[in-house]
Amino acid sequence: MFKQATLEERRKYYREEWDIKQVPDFIGNFIENREFGFDHFGRGPNDRYKVFSTLDYLKRFLRSKTPFAAYCSVAYYQKPRRRDGWMKSELVFDVDAKDIPIRTCGCDDVCEICLNEAKEIVGGLIDTLKGDLGLKNMHLIYSGRGYHIRVIDDDVMGLGSDVRSQILKYIVGADVPKDKYDDAAGIYDLQHFSIPLGYPKVFTQRVKYGIFHLTEDSKLDDVNLKLLKDVIKYRNLLEDDEWGLFKNRIGPLRYKKIIKGIASLNMSLVDAKVSIDLKRILRLPSSLHSKVSMRCTEIKNIETFDPFKDAVPKFVWERED
Repeated sequence: MFKQATLEERRKYYREEWDIKQVPDFIGNFIENREFGFDHFGRGPNDRYKVFSTLDYLKRFLRSKTPFAAYCSVAYYQKPRRRDGWMKSELVFDVDAKDIPIRTCGCDDVCEICLNEAKEIVGGLIDTLKGDLGLKNMHLIYSGRGYHIRVIDDDVMGLGSDVRSQILKYIVGADVPKDKYDDAAGIYDLQHFSIPLGYPKVFTQRVKYGIFHLTEDSKLDDVNLKLLKDVIKYRNLLEDDEWGLFKNRIGPLRYKKIIKGIASLNMSLVDAKVSIDLKRILRLPSSLHSKVSMRCTEIKNIETFDPFKDAVPKFVWERED
């Protein structure tokens, strides 16, 4: 399934299977403001600063060149050929299955298990973007080895890198929440799992995900194998959200170590460089990810999407080996 596509297979894909109508409207409607980039030899994008005034020109180019990979910018420019006159950028989150910091599969590259784990992570991030931040206009793309969340709400497209970084930390649960709160009546100790809203709730969800995906081979800062084994032994308590009992079984000091370790790993759930880069180029939805022979696909329903059914080009099924 993940075998690299040959030049002949790329030609077959773009000339017989691919359709310009598969390029999503959120790209096609502003095509003249986007920079396009292409990888013709499988060594990374080496043909940048391309501009197409219409979808028809893009269609002709792809069918003629049948590139190894095709990309378009998350940014809108007044002069995209020079990446000049930046107007705004999509807010993007890139979850690559092979880079997930805690994977239960143990594979060296990507497999069905880690792709499903990436999908699970993406579902949680989308829930937070909608529920906590009120964002509505977003598109989910299967990239070939993971998922891209592309947010095009006007409220976020003008944001700078610093704010995008703060949003990223919030949705992945990268900081341990404070546990002391005060008002006129005094100071209160409140653990993150006892606060059912806001960032403490998000953090609790991400920590729970992390704990249930730990294996004895997982590597967390300041967490030894004995603590790791105890967390795995008692994590069934969290199925019913028995956080207090779980913390007592682990021990308060060791509990702090485990949530601090997972918070540190959470920052790697998403490629931060992609999120803060205002001029990034991402794989063009509908294009071929030639390295793994899968189609970069816009997802309409994450619950029913199956990359092994919905993102496999016809030429893969026709292979004889």
